[in-house]
Amino acid sequence: MLTSGGKSIMLRFLESAINIAKKSGDFIVSHLEDEKIIELKGISNLVTSIDKESEKLIIKCLEENFPDHSILSEERGFLQKKSDYTWIIDPLDGTTNYAHRFPFFGVSIALKYNEEIILGVIYDPIRKELFFALKNEGAYLNDKKVAVSKTKNIADALISTGMPYELTLDEKNFLPFINLSSRTHGIRRAGSAALEIAYVACGRLDGFWARKLKPWDIAAGIILVKEAGGKVTDFNGNDIQLDDDTFLASNGLIHDNMLEIIKLERIVIKK
Repeated sequence: MLTSGGKSIMLRFLESAINIAKKSGDFIVSHLEDEKIIELKGISNLVTSIDKESEKLIIKCLEENFPDHSILSEERGFLQKKSDYTWIIDPLDGTTNYAHRFPFFGVSIALKYNEEIILGVIYDPIRKELFFALKNEGAYLNDKKVAVSKTKNIADALISTGMPYELTLDEKNFLPFINLSSRTHGIRRAGSAALEIAYVACGRLDGFWARKLKPWDIAAGIILVKEAGGKVTDFNGNDIQLDDDTFLASNGLIHDNMLEIIKLERIVIKK
């Protein structure tokens, strides 16, 4: 547990992150119906003017509150300072959803101390749902402590996935989808990795897997799932690193089973 002094500092970090995430989320929603300026970083990799404005807002607030801390953000990159603390932000996770006014997107803010994530906040401004976690202090949805699901059998699981922007029609992307589809209650692809990982933390989903995610997609979700009692690894079962190419979060109970199915090299239908 945190010492009294350490806890005071961490609570200050958390309070600031929550306030900033809510402020950014409210800004995003206020422009949801506006005509948007959209740039294409790839055929399905969009960035809007609101992504950039939200990022400016978050960075400005962080620099005002923590001028000595480094910041890693999706659009601006790494703003390095001489500090052991690094904020990792996604100002609008689910940009394609947002651009189409599909109401599933959010703001993600995490804090890393040296190489360890110690704080995570994910805010869904449409549903006013705030997911947050502190190291050794549990995971929360608004004011209620949450935990991962108790689903033990993959056949009873609801899971989710994300596809890389540079989508190729090969076995790496589609074999896991096909093989898991025939073994579970179903697979969802909702378009916001941060929120889907948060859903694993609170038990709405039993697992989530994806390839080629970025640090800002997963940083806050990692600590949320761990503090909620779940498990996060790469596809080899190793502890997840922010620069890993593969990602799996689950309730822990179905984790090994998911790994086995993800690594199948052919279609094996099971009903």
